[in-house]
Amino acid sequence: MNIERNIGSGPRKYLSARILVIAAVAVTCGVLFGCSVGAKPQKAQAAGPRSVSVAVATVQKQDVPVYLTGLGSVTAFFTANIKSRVDGQIMKVNFVEGQFVHEGDLLIEIDPRPYQVQLEQMEAQLFKDQASLRDAKLNYDRYVALIPSGSIAQQQVDTQKATVDQLEGQVRTDQAQIDNAKLQIVYCHITAPFTGRVGLRQVDPGNIIHATDTTSMLILTQLQPIAVIFTLPEVYLPEITQHMKNSTLAVDALDEDKKTKLATGKLLTIDNEIDPTTGTAKLKAVFDNKDNQLWPNQFVNVNLLLETRKNSTVVPTAAILRGPQGTFVYAMNADKTVEDKPVTVALTQGNTTVISDGLKVGDVVVTDGQDKLQRGSRVEPRSTPSNAGQRNANGNSLSGTPGA
Repeated sequence: MNIERNIGSGPRKYLSARILVIAAVAVTCGVLFGCSVGAKPQKAQAAGPRSVSVAVATVQKQDVPVYLTGLGSVTAFFTANIKSRVDGQIMKVNFVEGQFVHEGDLLIEIDPRPYQVQLEQMEAQLFKDQASLRDAKLNYDRYVALIPSGSIAQQQVDTQKATVDQLEGQVRTDQAQIDNAKLQIVYCHITAPFTGRVGLRQVDPGNIIHATDTTSMLILTQLQPIAVIFTLPEVYLPEITQHMKNSTLAVDALDEDKKTKLATGKLLTIDNEIDPTTGTAKLKAVFDNKDNQLWPNQFVNVNLLLETRKNSTVVPTAAILRGPQGTFVYAMNADKTVEDKPVTVALTQGNTTVISDGLKVGDVVVTDGQDKLQRGSRVEPRSTPSNAGQRNANGNSLSGTPGA
């Protein structure tokens, strides 16, 4: 009896152990399933749309200058290749290279003594011929007085009159030679024909120079004022001419990188013909150049201020996009979503674009990151150095990040 009870209890214990294991597995699965069910909403939330970081700017109303840009070269108003008009030895050089000289300043002195000797010879010849002339006149007066008495032939009187005329001609020739000798002495003193800057010296004291020499002794250029000759397409000429009738047009000269303004001047004139090979016309502007920022033959970029458009609606040029439907911008709404708005561009001036229709002052437009946007996209405005420092031609800032 005891044996049967012990044998029957074995299978029941094994069955109970299996039931406990199955129950434990079921509880574990239930816990894991519950965790996975609870994690689904979080995963779905993480997979939702994210905000795109973009740079934005506010539409503003301001004055916009309208510039025409061209390429130009600086040209001296006057340039003189100074040479000698007489032969002789250089005695003095009264300038240093790079010196600013004024009109009439003595630059080079050539030995005047040979011409001084010639002058004295001419003066002596004049004195001699004047004495002969006086004697001839006295004789002529005597002959004329004898005519009524009939003691002198008329032919002799006429001959004496011709002698007087010949001597008068000789005296005049002598005077002309004296004037020429004096002029040669003047040529020995070379002076500045205008106010300007002396270039590199080509001769030194002691050298013998000749009037036929092809090499100049120095080059003098006028730097104040100075001119810039630049070209613009011929299509702008009617508009430029019209504005020139009303006012003087300002011209800015910039360096090769268009980053530094070198000088500001005014438009002087337009050339009288158009280059048929390029379809451009030459224009000439004059600059005071008080600080000597411009030098002859220097390459410059030129901005011609044609007009200033008052109270224009402007945005940064980076905000303008072009698509199949035309020109548009992405405008940010109050809920930080964007929509594409078609706009009409009236003028593009560097980093500034004038809008004639499609936007109003205070609208916020995207200037960077548009490639990641579509209508309804959510954005997060940011400030970037490039946009933060963007300015129009007047120097007014066009960018900013509106408050959230």
